[in-house]
Order: sequence, then structure tokens, then C-alpha cells
Amino acid sequence: MKIIKNSLKQSHQYIKACVNEGDTVVDATCGNGNDTVFLAQLVGERGRVFGFDIQDAAIENTAGKLEELKLLKRVTLIKDGHENMGNYVNENIKAVMFNLGYLPGSDHSVSTKADTTISAIEKSMELLVTGGIITIVIYYGKDNGTQEKEKVLSFIKTIEQKKFAVMKTEFINQRNCPPILVCIEKL
Repeated sequence: MKIIKNSLKQSHQYIKACVNEGDTVVDATCGNGNDTVFLAQLVGERGRVFGFDIQDAAIENTAGKLEELKLLKRVTLIKDGHENMGNYVNENIKAVMFNLGYLPGSDHSVSTKADTTISAIEKSMELLVTGGIITIVIYYGKDNGTQEKEKVLSFIKTIEQKKFAVMKTEFINQRNCPPILVCIEKL
């Protein structure tokens, strides 16, 4: 049995330890819908998930998975950038999940960008309840992912330690730019 999980599975472990039935959460990057489904299952029938993506394909893929699993009623899918989260989410949230980069199997030129991601992280921190968590899986290595990684990591170093605990986990012996996990917990 492998004890050390990849960055995405680690993010799921942290989210699962934090989120309870009835909570409100955000998937800041719906992608193919896997995290949105994961969150919808965690919050249960009384909970709420807000899912953001700028691509029609991502919203459609996510909606299809949710519909198939009869979870769509728990989720509000929003075709807009995560930096505009505050225009749609007006309540306290327990968790936010980010997967940075591009939609797997799609146009690599359409990807998350440092400035909008940082803006979305800042808004997430405002909306987060005490004890809530933000997970950010940073995929990089091709296209402009390295620039986004560097800017996001520089930003998280400036977060006030009395208000938030910030952790970065990365594999140091793996090739090909393994994803990095960042967790931000509101104290």
C-alpha cells in the first residue's frame, strides 16, 4: 500500500477532514468535474457546491457527471472566471479547491493565469470560515504554468501567519514537474 499520495489525493484527504454534510464549498476550477462530484458527495443533500470554469466543455463535462450521479441539485455551475467568485457566492464557505493549469485533453492555451488565480485565492480567504481550508494543486511545466506557479508561491508567502496556516507539499525526487499542493487554513 502506498502511503504517500499524489498532490490531488492529498488535497482530497484535507478537504474530507474539513467538510461536513450541509457545508457550502467551492470548486474554483471544475475541469472534467471530478472534484465537483467529490465535493457534492461530501456536502450531502443539505450542502451546496459552487463550481466555476470559463470553458463550455468543462461546465458540460461536470454537469454530465453530476447528472449521472444524481448530484446536480447540490451544485450551482457558473461559466465565469474564479476571480469573479464574489459576484456569485455571498455566504461563508468551508472549503475551496483549485486545480491550476489547463483542462486535460483540451486547448493548452486556455489555462489558469497567475493574476486571476491570486485574486480568486484572496476572495476565497475572505469567504472562508474559521477552520475552513483552501487547497491548490499547481500543475506546471509547459506553456505558462511555470510563471503562474512562481507568482502563486510568491503570493502565499505573504499571507498573514496569525490569520492563516499555509503549507506547501511537493515531491523532490520525481521528474517532469510533479504537481505541488498548497493548503491554506483559516485560523
